[in-house]
Amino acid sequence: MGNITISEEKFNKVLSDVETLIQDVAELLSQDDVGKQRRAEILQNPSLGKSEKELDDYLRKRGLALD
Repeated sequence: MGNITISEEKFNKVLSDVETLIQDVAELLSQDDVGKQRRAEILQNPSLGKSEKELDDYLRKRGLALD
């Protein structure tokens, strides 16, 4: 296989792109862990899984006036 010549500018761009991809993959993997933790918390305390709208509806049914 012969030698190839790559300019420093192009090499640095490729290196930057690779670092960005590695960071994106790391973030995706950690999001999975965050999702699993959130699911475990909701299973322990189901009220944590309620949306703000669901909580507002619940409070309105109980007679609270919300803005």
